Amino acid sequence: MGELFLVPTPIGNLGDMTYRAVATLKEVDLILAEDTRTSGKLLNHYQISTPMQAFHMHNEHKKLEEVGSKLTSGMSIALISDAGTPGISDPGFLLVREALSLNLKVTCLPGPTAMIPALVQSGLACDRFVFEGFLPPKKGRNKRMKKLSDENRTLVFYESPHKLLKTLTQFSEIFGPDRGVSVSRELSKMFEENFRGTLVEALNHFNTQSLKGEFVICVAGSQKK
Repeated sequence: MGELFLVPTPIGNLGDMTYRAVATLKEVDLILAEDTRTSGKLLNHYQISTPMQAFHMHNEHKKLEEVGSKLTSGMSIALISDAGTPGISDPGFLLVREALSLNLKVTCLPGPTAMIPALVQSGLACDRFVFEGFLPPKKGRNKRMKKLSDENRTLVFYESPHKLLKTLTQFSEIFGPDRGVSVSRELSKMFEENFRGTLVEALNHFNTQSLKGEFVICVAGSQKK
């Protein structure tokens, strides 16, 4: 029987790739990549010549049976996303569930993920936190925020640049303008930025900025008891 490896890849800085991750990608029979063009640059950088196939949100349902058959035939397969750890706001969950249902071994390597460095350096409580990932784009968005408004643990969200101001505005309206927040972007890259303050201060700051890169927003938990 084969084995499925979940291999984290750098979220920006190629130097964050671990020795074990490189060795694993060189040793497996096949690499499943979210975007083969993006991952191709990483593989070329580390001189990894393992065959690669696309596995992303648009084809993962169709490819589950095929990948499952390859694993049961004895192939070792690695899953990587464009950046970070597979399964965290990226494809991975369905394949892991399929592999486990087939009684196959699943191994996840430790490695990069954007939410942990953003949280740890936020200055907000990180002993207990809630990871929400990306909020619903439309339906259920406000309902989700209102449900979280009384949560006393630190809240962690992912957000795209074109929705950042909208999200910060909604947070300010629902959580309150004085709620503490840390907004991180371009983590591990040359132009990394970490803004810390209140929600209204964050809005004022990013209203004057050119918004590029992916964002991690850490919001202080509610003080209500």
